[in-house]
Amino acid sequence: MGLTIGIDVGGTKIAAGVVDENGMIGARTHRDTPADSVDGTATAICDAAAELIAGHEVEAVGIGAAGFVSSDRSTVLFAPNLAWRNEPLGARVSETLKIPVVVENDANAAAWGEFAFGAAKHVEHMLCITVGTGIGGAVVSDGEMLRGAHGVAAELGHMRVVPGGHRCGCGSRGCLEQYASGRALVREGRAQAESGSIAAAQMLSVCGITDPAELTGPMITEAAMAGDPCAVELLEDLGRWLGEGLASLATMFDPTLIVIGGGVSAAKDLLMKSAEVAFEKVLPAKSNRPHPTFTLAELGNDAGLIGAADLARRPAPIPERTR
Repeated sequence: MGLTIGIDVGGTKIAAGVVDENGMIGARTHRDTPADSVDGTATAICDAAAELIAGHEVEAVGIGAAGFVSSDRSTVLFAPNLAWRNEPLGARVSETLKIPVVVENDANAAAWGEFAFGAAKHVEHMLCITVGTGIGGAVVSDGEMLRGAHGVAAELGHMRVVPGGHRCGCGSRGCLEQYASGRALVREGRAQAESGSIAAAQMLSVCGITDPAELTGPMITEAAMAGDPCAVELLEDLGRWLGEGLASLATMFDPTLIVIGGGVSAAKDLLMKSAEVAFEKVLPAKSNRPHPTFTLAELGNDAGLIGAADLARRPAPIPERTR
């Protein structure tokens, strides 16, 4: 298959691009996301794709969307940040554009982009975790995306790591996302600042603010990279949680490579080193098993778009059969 379109649907922006078989993006466009409107979001997706189709011979469209996507890659069962509930998005967009359309979970799409063209293009077994405001993840095993029986496997951020811990947006308590995400980083940074910590007050000064409520994840990351001790400690603590969670995940999936992406990964070694140390410390049977390699994602914000476009070239999974 030749050119396809990848569409990355975010909470505020819809990014679209024409992608060739080598993962190279040609023309691009974008639209604002009307997050509170099912019809408006579908229309914006179709408008962006139609603009690109008008200038290129495109054979299929892949859409990456945050949420649970059915195993046939057509229906968004649930989206936490958009108004989709059992939304037949694939069929709806395909009917408008008159072209095949597949829908994929956004973390799966980003992971596939890294697997096919980025940091994991040389392996067959990969675990990818994206550390942003929340935590997304995906698993590729033996060259195939792990989707599970219903299409909603590998929600890595919602593995429980602290029984009875912080309440998560998914409704549970103690999910990894509540301890190793950008949201957790900000929560802990603000708590330290509000406690009257001198070190945290210095961090706020480095960030150019006085009110802890104004503190953001990128501010903490930038302060840490500038050497602020409090910010460094916050990122190292987040890395410890991440590494311990990844050790548990590695025992389940046995990856060759663990790829870490997302906005918080901008901290690079400040995050990676503490994650690797914690991983090595708690990995079960660590002296008697091969250890995966850690690496940072390579494709940045384009991973989801590129991955969705490439997944549009691939046949839908075989439906689950009972026996």
